[in-house]
Amino acid sequence: MIQRAIANKLQYFASKYPIVTVTGPRQSGKTTLIKASFPDYEYVNFEDPDVLQMAKDDPRLFLKQYQEKAIFDEVQRIPELFSYMQNHVDSENKEGMFILSGSQNFLLMEKISQSLAGRTAILKLLPFSKSEIASSYHKSSLPDEPIFTGGYPRLFDKNIAPTEFYPFYIQTYIERDVRQLQNITNIDSFIRFVKLCAGRIGQLLNLSSIANECGITQPTAKAWLSVLEASYIIYLLQPYHKNFNKRLVKTPKLYFYDTGVACSLLGIKNHEQLVTHYLRGGLFENWVIAELIKTYFNKAEEPSIYFWRDNIGNEIDLLVENGTHVETYEIKSGATYNAKFFKGLKYWSKLTKEEIKGAVVYGGDKTLETPHGKLIGWKDW
Repeated sequence: MIQRAIANKLQYFASKYPIVTVTGPRQSGKTTLIKASFPDYEYVNFEDPDVLQMAKDDPRLFLKQYQEKAIFDEVQRIPELFSYMQNHVDSENKEGMFILSGSQNFLLMEKISQSLAGRTAILKLLPFSKSEIASSYHKSSLPDEPIFTGGYPRLFDKNIAPTEFYPFYIQTYIERDVRQLQNITNIDSFIRFVKLCAGRIGQLLNLSSIANECGITQPTAKAWLSVLEASYIIYLLQPYHKNFNKRLVKTPKLYFYDTGVACSLLGIKNHEQLVTHYLRGGLFENWVIAELIKTYFNKAEEPSIYFWRDNIGNEIDLLVENGTHVETYEIKSGATYNAKFFKGLKYWSKLTKEEIKGAVVYGGDKTLETPHGKLIGWKDW
């Protein structure tokens, strides 16, 4: 089993809160992580119809059977249990009583905010990060292989090819999670919608364009986008809010939490195809941003990250707020150093009248200090 970076945080919060909730995309390794971290806890899976029905028939009696040291998996399927759980943990006043997990963020977080606010720590587990499977990411001198492979644990645990994993993963996701989150009757249109999103990685979100191309209304497109966000398929990177007396773009940019999913939706069959693919730059940018998000989530923190673009095309790919200062990063998929990589950072420095705090992340494997600034190789990001 590959050690998960978030494991220490999971055990730490179990010593501070009566409940710890782990959410994230389906098959990101939540159950494996929780079982390994709490081997003496009883495991209850609410995808078992018999277990689910017993909990629905008599929630109070059900909880009495698992008064403490229990793992409740896919707990969003039984929302009526949350209020009973609240009363139970309040009366017992112990830490580490229940570990909850779920893969549908909207349903889960809605019930937590209603019943368990202040009683649970919330952790988000994404697929493997580069550091968690470091040895696998050093087989290639280019980042195309990890971009194509993605990070879902089953790929590594069972040695499954991405082309044998992702089509079934996407099919299962649509048949189970999507139908539970929203009553989508035209599945073919939804699949087309998801593929159109994959074709716009790293671009400003244009719902009207996607809706028109998909043959749906804009409100429907907005609702479907929310479904993809709720189930940890896509991530919307928000624009930086400080304007510096410039007219700024206020539309978010679209990325996927896992580039392997995106590559499958784009019909990419192997990592060699990425070398000449029209979206290679966008996919590399996506991979860099997703790795940063994983780093924050694994520390139980929410990332304060943005992009910046004005109305005449000046842009910074990634801004990271760290306390009193902002770090700026440009992301370039090219493997050969070019002084032009630093054009955006220099413009930002001139605009803000501050020294550059940041670097260029690029597709080469060497991290260098150049006359123009720091260059970070993809393996060191």
